[in-house]
Amino acid sequence: MKELLNNINNYLDIFLANLGIWGPILGSLLIVVESILPILPLFVFITLNFLKFGPIIGFLISWICTVIGCYLSFLMFRNGIQTWFEKRLRNKEGVDKIMKVVDKAKFENIVVLLAIPFTPAFAVNIAAGLSKMNKKKYLLALLIGKIFLVFFWGFVGTSLVDSIKHPMSLIKIFVIMIVAYIVSRMFSKKVKM
Repeated sequence: MKELLNNINNYLDIFLANLGIWGPILGSLLIVVESILPILPLFVFITLNFLKFGPIIGFLISWICTVIGCYLSFLMFRNGIQTWFEKRLRNKEGVDKIMKVVDKAKFENIVVLLAIPFTPAFAVNIAAGLSKMNKKKYLLALLIGKIFLVFFWGFVGTSLVDSIKHPMSLIKIFVIMIVAYIVSRMFSKKVKM
């Protein structure tokens, strides 16, 4: 298994070295696109950024790009589809109940939802975009929640074999979720969200 990972890493280095300056641009673009069209594996791009650029630069590139992509997705649904949605679907009984829950979602709950690594971000972006949620509230939730998500995928992705061998990674996930909740709770009280 270790030899396989070394081979993959070598091929990755060769591939990215041949891309030159286009490597980081391609990685960043794919993260933004993944947030809008969920057909691409986000964790792969985050892991590649961590492997290629190290934990600090890789984290920053991945975090900034995933926030940009998610917020663009949110704005697309807010500005492009929300009016149509309000007229045609919002008043249907099942849809209306769901949207009322989204409209009234607490800031810290949104942060934790966005921080969970297996939450489909595109679904959260769509729901938030179609809701009456404040744009600033959603952007701040993205900025905080995605810190933990990117950190998680960067950590797990670069040490996948260790994560499989050691169940401590599950405890780390739990701790990350608690920290995300506490940070968002403190922030929410300070900003009065």
